[in-house]
This record gives sequence, C-alpha cells and structure tokens, in this order.
Amino acid sequence: MNPSVPARLQDRVTLNNGVQMPWFGLGVFKVQEGREVIDSVKAAIKHGYRSIDTAAVYKNEEGVGQAIAESIREYGVSREDLFVTSKVWNSDQGYQTTLDAFDVSLKKLGLEYLDLYLVHWPVKGKYVETWKALENIYESGKVRAIGVSNFHKHHLEDVLAEAKVVPAVDQVELHPYLSQAELREYTRGKGIQIEAWSPLGQGRVLEDPVIRSIAGKYGKTPAQIVLRWDLQSGIVTIPKSIREPRIVENASIFDFELSAEDMKAIDELNRNERVGADPDNFNF
Repeated sequence: MNPSVPARLQDRVTLNNGVQMPWFGLGVFKVQEGREVIDSVKAAIKHGYRSIDTAAVYKNEEGVGQAIAESIREYGVSREDLFVTSKVWNSDQGYQTTLDAFDVSLKKLGLEYLDLYLVHWPVKGKYVETWKALENIYESGKVRAIGVSNFHKHHLEDVLAEAKVVPAVDQVELHPYLSQAELREYTRGKGIQIEAWSPLGQGRVLEDPVIRSIAGKYGKTPAQIVLRWDLQSGIVTIPKSIREPRIVENASIFDFELSAEDMKAIDELNRNERVGADPDNFNF
C-alpha cells in the first residue's frame, strides 16, 4: 500500500502548525441534541474514531461534550487522544462576538480547549475580522489549530492578505460530484489541509453506476469506495451517521486500496454539483 495513505482509523495528518489531526472522523450535522448525538458519538469513539466535528449552529455541543466525558470514563480513552472541532456561526461573526461565541462553545462542550475551531461560512464584510479573533484564541492556547469552512480560493486570499496565522484547514463540501480540484491544488500550495463535509453528497453519489461497479469489484459498499477515494486523494473526511453498524461500516476502509484506474474513474465523475449552498451566494 502507498505509505502516504493512512493505514488505520487512528492515523493522522500533520497540519501546517505541527498538530496532528485524524484523517477520518464523525460529523454530527443534523444529529439531534440529547440521546441521539450522545449515542452516535459514543458508538464512534467505542469503535476507534478519535475525531468529532460539531458546530454552534448544530445545537448539539452539550450532547457531544457529554458523550466525550462518558467515553473517557467508560472506554479508557484520554482527552488528548480525541480531536474535537467546532465552528463559529454566521450571526456571531465579528471580532468580539466571535471571542464570546468560542467561550460559549467551550462551556457547552465542557472542555478546557478545542483541537480545531473554524469560521463556518465567509460572511461578507466580517470573515477577515472573525479570522483575527480566531488568531487571538489560538494565541491564548485555548485551541490547538484554527481554520475555515466553505471558503473559496478568493476568500482564502482575503484572509491570507491580513493573516498572522495561515488557516490549518479548509472544510468544504466535497464528493465525487463536486471534487473541488482547483481549490485542492491551491490549498496544497499554501499548506492548508482540505477536509470534506457531505463526502457522500447526502447519498446522491451512492447510486452512481461507476461507483457501484467499483464497489462490486472490491466487495465493498459504494460509501466505502467514496470514503476510500477521499483518503487516497489526501482529503480528511467526516461522514455522518447515527446508526452504530453504519458508523463501523464507514470506517472499514483501511483493508484495501483503489487502483490508479479506479481513482481516475471517480475523479472524472465531477459535475461541480452542490448539495449545499454556494459560499458566494448564501443567505443565512
């Protein structure tokens, strides 16, 4: 197997500031606060996941925090083994409001620090100021790495023009129908790690005949093929599931390798087709 591709679920990529981030994690977008999010996060940690991605707007940070606390008690994992991400929501953007929002997230999660904090969307007229607040939080030691989410190349250029700290991560919608090749090339040149949200295109790509055919060849599910494509493409990925068997299945992608020919076939499925909003045109 290619030594640069992660070989197991706990393998990590080294970010531009030296912090190590798991290649694979659990996303909790639209997972209900309370039992649903607690059970899904605990199932993920029990089965070897070490990265959990939430956000203020998901309204489930308290449940994520409870699941982390229970997992530390019950499964013998340490806080240092876990990588916890949250994000500042659009209505909180701006300098002081971002500092305040971070403190609220940290309190809800019941943690002393976060591993990664992201600007959730590039809110016009605010995201550069918001980035400066993240730099302040980073300098305070309350977060190990800072980054952005849903930033196009031109948004990144705006931030980099004034930044003291280069974003460690750009978390964007990315799947075979929206492969973001140009953005991936740009961020690679800047040392910014790309992370995929909605890596399965909210399920749309799973019916694709090319992906189904490749899945048959390897004896894997279409989801496993797409998530493996992420890893072999150097993309951090955080599929969401609330069902324990699916959480286990999604992570069972370290015992095979896609051929160069199959990687190319998936690369060629790109349609620049989004399931979420365009970062240049959103109204929330």
